[in-house]
Amino acid sequence: MDKSSSVTKGIFFIIVSAFGFSVMNLCVTLAGDLPTFQKALFRNAGALIVSAIMFLKSGDKLDTQIGDLGLLLLRASLGSIGLFANFYALDHMMISDASMLNKLAPFFTLILSAIFLREKTSWKQYMFVLIAFIGLLFIVKPTMEFTESLGASIVGIIGGIAAGAAYACVRGLGKRGMPSSQVVLGFSLVSTIIAIPFVINDHAPMSLKQVLLLSVAALGATFGQFGITWAYRCAPSKEISIFDYFTVIFSALWGFIFLSQVPDIYSLFGYLIIFSSALLMFFYNKRH
Repeated sequence: MDKSSSVTKGIFFIIVSAFGFSVMNLCVTLAGDLPTFQKALFRNAGALIVSAIMFLKSGDKLDTQIGDLGLLLLRASLGSIGLFANFYALDHMMISDASMLNKLAPFFTLILSAIFLREKTSWKQYMFVLIAFIGLLFIVKPTMEFTESLGASIVGIIGGIAAGAAYACVRGLGKRGMPSSQVVLGFSLVSTIIAIPFVINDHAPMSLKQVLLLSVAALGATFGQFGITWAYRCAPSKEISIFDYFTVIFSALWGFIFLSQVPDIYSLFGYLIIFSSALLMFFYNKRH
């Protein structure tokens, strides 16, 4: 397979991934007033079943080294925090705003990889992070008064930080040679186990419509998870990562069509700033 064909396939798969995650975001929101952990458990259980099947079919051997398993547990725990925080933000914000906060993860990955993995980072990359933070302020619109919207924004930012830290762990696991199928399975298993006690303590009866919506959310998440895995098998991050922001575009479209949500001018300006920063970083990484 030549390089251009590989990149084209990578772009296709990452857009499929973005579509899957945006459908997940929409369905989680449409499922209505259910506990966050109950929604997350439904999503995680579906991903666990699929990832277990994929792991068994892959023929990969289980990596049982203590250091690797410890890092996998850290990745799964941080990824779970990111997932739960994202679901909470989706319940209390416009889905386009929550999706954009979640897409701050690559910027946090850059910082954390530089600190803990000793990856070389230039001053220009830190400048792109600062620009993205300015865009973040336009979305969050912080005030001196604590409001539910501000609280949800803070949780969404925490989710982005946790997801960024989880991706840094994934990079570390990749360097250690752990199979990607085991990484996905480990995350799905741990996040499911974490959610179960919360659901036992606080759960609500679900209608058939809510069950169907969360089933579609789990399906969308599975498409998203494996779509992004296949994408990065076809092409390196520096070639295709910018297309992951299609999640925000799809989410904004679904929010307008199904929820009559229209971002205000400040949020739109924040999207533009963050996307521009991501685009500049994309071109910088591609050059270097």
